[in-house]
Amino acid sequence: MSEPVQEGKFEYLQEGTGHPIIFLHGLMGTLSNFQEQADHFSKGGYQVTVPLLPLYSMPLATTSVKSLTKFVRDFVDHKGYEKVILVGNSLGGHIGLMFQKMYPQRVTGLVLTGSSGLYEAAMGNTYPRRGDRSYIAERVRDVFHVKDVATEELIDNVFEIVNDRNKAIRTLAISKSAIRHNMAEELPSFNVPVCLIWGRQDLVTPPEVAVKFDELLPDSELHWLDECGHAAMMERPKEFNQIVSEWLDRISPKA
Repeated sequence: MSEPVQEGKFEYLQEGTGHPIIFLHGLMGTLSNFQEQADHFSKGGYQVTVPLLPLYSMPLATTSVKSLTKFVRDFVDHKGYEKVILVGNSLGGHIGLMFQKMYPQRVTGLVLTGSSGLYEAAMGNTYPRRGDRSYIAERVRDVFHVKDVATEELIDNVFEIVNDRNKAIRTLAISKSAIRHNMAEELPSFNVPVCLIWGRQDLVTPPEVAVKFDELLPDSELHWLDECGHAAMMERPKEFNQIVSEWLDRISPKA
């Protein structure tokens, strides 16, 4: 991928040309979470963009899933896209669902992997202890079944967030907002094709969450990845990309 682009309030990666696919990272995610997908789909007739979500720069009073969704809409407008495919992991999936609720005419399809919106187990019952890197490292590794995905760089990034008071407060605010914005009642009215890709060893949004999404969404298909945790696009990138590619081929007549 090329270097991030900075345009006003937007920082994002972009590659390729064609129908736009926007990848949305999770609460402690980064632009690099979708590196394998960006490389793959930018060569397959799509314009791939990965915006950096302003998780820690919004006013605290408006730090919420809904505000982040409006930010994504502003980004879509900024890019001049009429309709987009949204691919979201964890909080990013929740934002994709909220985007479909608020701006359904702008969505071609949704891909959700380890998405919040129905249920999410945070890092235990309390916020991680500040200053305890070994504890943070253990919790980060718990997110992944493929443990080497939890690099030292990734652990350092989470550790920095936990120990930054501003970021820690906003992380909690967004987590509470995600719990408040449960999508169960809205999902049956969604008129959009949805591809669900779930790790069977996901401890954050367990397999039963994927089953519930599949039951509630009218036009969904559920794909399982074995030996995989909460971030399928990072843990099983080749399988993830193949599932999404084949699904995109199937929904193209609907699009």
